[in-house]
Order: sequence, then C-alpha cells, then structure tokens
Amino acid sequence: MLNVYSGLPEGFLAAKASDLQQLLGGPSLIEIVGRREPPLFVSILLHGNETTGLDALQLIFNKYRERELPRTILLFVGNVAAARRGLRKLPEQPDMNRVWPGTALPDSPEKRLAAEVIARVKSRGCFAAIDIHNNTGLNPHYGCVNKLDGPYLQLAALFSRTVVYFTRPHGVLSLAMAKLCPATTIECGQAGSPGAAEHAAELVDAALHLATIQEHPPREIDIYHTVGAVRVPSHHSFGFGGEREVDLHLTSDLELYNFRDLPAGTLFAWTDPARGAFFSVEDNEGREAAADFFVRDGDSIRLRRPAMPAMLAVNEKAIRDDVLCYLMERLPHPYDASKDSA
Repeated sequence: MLNVYSGLPEGFLAAKASDLQQLLGGPSLIEIVGRREPPLFVSILLHGNETTGLDALQLIFNKYRERELPRTILLFVGNVAAARRGLRKLPEQPDMNRVWPGTALPDSPEKRLAAEVIARVKSRGCFAAIDIHNNTGLNPHYGCVNKLDGPYLQLAALFSRTVVYFTRPHGVLSLAMAKLCPATTIECGQAGSPGAAEHAAELVDAALHLATIQEHPPREIDIYHTVGAVRVPSHHSFGFGGEREVDLHLTSDLELYNFRDLPAGTLFAWTDPARGAFFSVEDNEGREAAADFFVRDGDSIRLRRPAMPAMLAVNEKAIRDDVLCYLMERLPHPYDASKDSA
C-alpha cells in the first residue's frame, strides 16, 4: 500500500535509509508545501541500496528548515523494505524501477502502487520530475532523458553536460513521468561517494527556483543514445579475470570502459568455444541483437563495431540483477541536427 503524508514525518531528517521502513511503514508519497505550484516531483530509493537521493533531500530540507521552500515538493520514497537490508530489491520483489505504467511485467502489488502514484501526480499537476539513482561501477555523474525536447534536456543539463537518451527498458519511472512533465533520471556515481549528495541537492535546489524551464536545448551538452542492453544469459556462469572455472571470463578492468569511445575489436570477455557462451543484447526494438554488437574471435568475445558503454561494474550480483552494461552511440545536438535538415 502507498502511504501518503502531508509534511515530513518526524525523524525523517536524521533517518538512514535502513530506518525508513519503520519510520514510514512502506513506500510513501510525501508533500512538503512551498511557495510555488505545481510541485516538483522527486523520487528516491527505487532501488534500496541507492541512498544518495535520501542524503540529497535531507540536505535540501535542512537548508529550508527555517524558511519556505521555493516550490512545493512531492517526494516519492520507494523500496524501503529493500533499503532496510541494503539491497537493490528483495528476492521476491520485481525491480521497482520496472513496474511503472508501460511495463510488460505481470500484475503485482508494486505495479498497482506505481499506477496509483502516477494517478495522484497527474491529478495534482507537476512542474518537473527528478529520479535520483546511483551506479554500482565507476561512472561519471550524468543525466538521462526519455525525450529530446528542450525542457527535458535543460533539466538534465542542470546536473551534467553528459546526457543519455533512452527509450528502453520499459516500465521505468522517468518514462511514465515524461508523459506528464519535463523529467530526468540522474545517475550520481556510487552510493556514498564524496560529493554525490551535494551534487544531486544542487539540481533539486536549482529546479525549485525555476519559474519556467526553457524551451530551447542547451548548447553545452554531449548527448548519447542507448542502442543495446547487454546481459549475461542466466544459464551461463561468469567471473572476472580468469580467477575460477566459469563459462565467461569478463576482463577484470571492464568498468574502466565506461563512457569511453571504444573501437571495434575491443576485448570484453574470453571463453572456451566448446562452452558456447556468449552475451545477450536487447536492442531498442526488443530484439536479440548480440551478433550486431559482438563477435567471437577464437576464444575472445570482442566488440563488432565502435560503441560507448555505461554502467559496467565488476560486481556479479549487480550484473545478475540488471545488466552487464548499456551500449551507446553519440547523437548530434538537436540544434545541429535541425541546421543539417534545413
């Protein structure tokens, strides 16, 4: 069930993520009234081990403890049950960032809760939406959008000049919110990393002070488009650097590839060809496209074509829970593309 609060519950400002299940009682929508309307929607802890969002909002609420918020905040606090145990999600749960309207997942309490949140936000009205996340591996801070419209890019650019445009996976919160207002997902590096909470709080504070969001895309941004989600099939075992007998040996320095332009031929893994192990890649049409992106070269698996990865991590559980990485290609700036078409 969704818990709804008017004002911050007592104890929220000092709470750790592991405290929120007891403090809030479950996933919660909290309205904190400010000077301007409609509200800024902010979501945190969709994944229970991604705690920067909580830290950032505590910074914001402490800053405005003795004065009025510049704009009302509608805060969604997500998977507090998983946060209690320091996990992305509990084993019996679906991923809380895959259950939002548009998902192909079957009916579940989490899916019904997500639909209720969107219905409440839609009826309330929304100025903009910010979904705060962390990565597992070594990644820069970057913003994500689901539309290449000016206000969406402006919002993401308040956080980082690096912007990722994606339309899959389906069922993520930002895709649902993008139908209601300018929306961005921000990736704040690893949870607890220095400066992550402060950087996220700067974006929230900047958005609170906006009266409007500009229609024209900002010039100083680099835009990348995700073109494939890379996974290790569940029936293949894997490890890093050849430390044990597995089907796929991933290179031990994989996460150093993040946000680097990699040429065709870059090594990702090696395997005994007799085992038949290979990656699975879902393209933006939902098709299996591993052969478009990777090639077997003797006992090596290499990039077939140039690409830029994101979200690579030397972490077996994170890979099993989500993806090995996303592959991206650079997009022209919308302003440059419009000039070319003219």
